[in-house]
Amino acid sequence: MGRADDDGRHDTEGVDQTELGVAWLRAQESDSGCPLFTDPYAQMFLDAAEARGWQLPPTHVMDRIRSIADYAASRTKWFDEFFIAAGAYGIEQMVILAAGLDSRAWRLPWVEETVVYEIDRPDVLAFKAETLRANDVQPGARYVQVAVDLQQDWPKALRDAGFDDTEPLALAAEGLLSDLPAEGRDLLFERVQELSVSGSRVAVESFGAGRREQRSDVPRWLTEHGWEVTTTTAADLMDRYGRCGPDQPDLTTPRTEFIDARLVC
Repeated sequence: MGRADDDGRHDTEGVDQTELGVAWLRAQESDSGCPLFTDPYAQMFLDAAEARGWQLPPTHVMDRIRSIADYAASRTKWFDEFFIAAGAYGIEQMVILAAGLDSRAWRLPWVEETVVYEIDRPDVLAFKAETLRANDVQPGARYVQVAVDLQQDWPKALRDAGFDDTEPLALAAEGLLSDLPAEGRDLLFERVQELSVSGSRVAVESFGAGRREQRSDVPRWLTEHGWEVTTTTAADLMDRYGRCGPDQPDLTTPRTEFIDARLVC
């Protein structure tokens, strides 16, 4: 989801309205009658933000956020399953780009010896760490913050934090590509390729070829660089999880595809 009109950045020390809006959606899903996942930490982030002066966005922004609730829940579930499967495949290094207020390091059932690296801006990760520490919450895997902007040399920062680029990784880019300029997306994939060895897996939420300045064919790029690729449209994903019904207008479903790729050579 792109950033809201008023990002409220100063009120929560670097955490913007988009990140808090996604946390709000996760809290709502967790409290629903039949949730696709449960995220008990989302409300902690909202409470901490409110204590610092944050308020819900204007009505028109909240209406836009609510309109993609089923999409956001399906997306979260898909990325959850990606990481759980990666652990079953024996991958121990998990990397989350632009992690925001993601809480997978705390709420997923990680295999022993798993390390979760979260990459995001220092102020975002500091807000998250302070909130969870105040609630006496411990991660379910070895958790490593990599406090660096993605426009900087984040692969170096990742290696400096202990990442072993001779071992496979599982990397997720959720809600990220649409916020990057075309050259930034190119560089992102080049860096992911640089960090990956055979057996590595990546999960990407990507807009299709019709979106302005969007890389036209992420699956093709990955295939040409040695990845075995599976794609799923947003509509198919929502149908899989029972979140797309006849009374739901097509306009509420973003035209995205979800890409699961494994490096085979």
